[in-house]
Amino acid sequence: MLSEGGSFMKGMVMGGLFCLVLSFLGSFSPSLESSTDDHHHHHHHHVKAESNDELTRFSDSQVKELTSEVRVSCIIMVHPKILVYWATAVDTWSKHCDKAVFYTSESSKALEAVDLNEKDDWARLRKALKHAYENAGDLRWFFVAQPTTFAIIENLKYLVLTKDASQPFYLGNVMKSGELEYVAYDGGIVLSYEALKRLVHVFQDEGKCPERGRALWKLTEEKQLAVCLKYTGVFAENGEDVHGKGLFNSKSVDSLITDSMRDNPTNVVEGCCSDMAVTFNGMSPNQMQVMMFGVYRLRPYGHDFHDSLTFYPPEGSDND
Repeated sequence: MLSEGGSFMKGMVMGGLFCLVLSFLGSFSPSLESSTDDHHHHHHHHVKAESNDELTRFSDSQVKELTSEVRVSCIIMVHPKILVYWATAVDTWSKHCDKAVFYTSESSKALEAVDLNEKDDWARLRKALKHAYENAGDLRWFFVAQPTTFAIIENLKYLVLTKDASQPFYLGNVMKSGELEYVAYDGGIVLSYEALKRLVHVFQDEGKCPERGRALWKLTEEKQLAVCLKYTGVFAENGEDVHGKGLFNSKSVDSLITDSMRDNPTNVVEGCCSDMAVTFNGMSPNQMQVMMFGVYRLRPYGHDFHDSLTFYPPEGSDND
């Protein structure tokens, strides 16, 4: 009898756990209620930058207007443990953002940042995005990055030059996990004003976008962001140049060249990365300083790229 009773209790416990897991998965499912139909009707496409030929259809005054209107707010997530990367981001690429705000997990006297006093990665990112939205002013493009990422903001502006920020853009290096497509955090995440507005709105719905995530299934902040955006009908899209090469890289230049030497030994440069790349990741602070030199300072005398437009860094910025 004792054996039969023990088996009965074991069955009850296992059955209860199974029902609990099913209930959780049902509430988590990325199909996301009303977004299910949107998902079936949404055809994932790649967002490409304009070609130089396409830009010729704009008049000089139109080009000038576009370049002055495309302004980027950089949301850079930091914490004191990576102070050297934080300092490097302050000293290098972030100077080219029209507005750069560093958001930290805890107060630090070393560098200026908004102290969110939050250890949880997802909760901290939510607070930072909400703060950026509430203080956006006339900025309509938002770039979310870690200090370990090196970004070329002018190329980001070129990518979104003719895109309408009143449309919901969520761009970067798109990855897939099961049925969920998301933008890789280490390659940088781009949000239009409309996408950020929808996101901040869904933050208020704990059922769809919980601040602390799910108790039994902890998602990374990049995946949780994609889930919350999907509830609002915003889907991850891959940023590419006119040739279809990805612009947001989760690897360093060195790693990309090494990979190309192995995979494309007869055409290493073409097989490596786009001329208009927006981000690279995985470089040391010293390598980022060298990258800054190569991107902004090194110039072959007498060589002119004949670019049809110019993006100037913010006025008063101590930029390269």
